[in-house]
Amino acid sequence: MAVEKLSDAERETWLGALDGWAMASERDAIERTFRFKDFSEAWAFMSRVALLADAQDHHPEWSNVYNTVEITLTTHDADGLSMRDVEMAKAINAL
Repeated sequence: MAVEKLSDAERETWLGALDGWAMASERDAIERTFRFKDFSEAWAFMSRVALLADAQDHHPEWSNVYNTVEITLTTHDADGLSMRDVEMAKAINAL
């Protein structure tokens, strides 16, 4: 099944509905930074996101430094932002 890139109108609509997410500055992706009390909380969050990602077969680009987790979502098959990214962001926010 082909994954389609979001149109400009879809992008604007969905981004407004995704609390805390913003367009990446240099690529067609969305990003968000999460901060936690300590490293253990950040790692636990990443573990929960990893389980979601495997279930959705859609894996984030991310980094972790102590209590901070930065996540970037894009769909390589669509060469940019797609509904898969929106759904993943919504699932991450629900954690």
